[in-house]
Amino acid sequence: MRIKRGVKARRRRNRVLELSKGYRGRRKNCFRRAQQAVERALDYASRDRARRKRDFRSLWIVRINAAARSLGMSYSGLVAGLAKANVQVDRKILADLAVADPSGFAAMVDMAKAAS
Repeated sequence: MRIKRGVKARRRRNRVLELSKGYRGRRKNCFRRAQQAVERALDYASRDRARRKRDFRSLWIVRINAAARSLGMSYSGLVAGLAKANVQVDRKILADLAVADPSGFAAMVDMAKAAS
């Protein structure tokens, strides 16, 4: 008996075409073009998830550095001082403090100055 794969193939193609919704031209409705576009898009998405983490970390460092320099301390001195004072606050929280609560950030800088 011959095995027909129409349902499976259609399901697979529809899955790809669903992911390619919103693309321009034949990339949205021609399966072969859509498959290439979706594969590339998924590659970019997985690469950029790691890149987003990197970008946010560097943004936090820039914010912390700017706030620390306005209080007369460098970023590296602040981080080293907080490590010596055994204060375990990550860069995300420090950057948030620098933006939202300048007085709290100033207290952290004072702790770092006292420890170093």
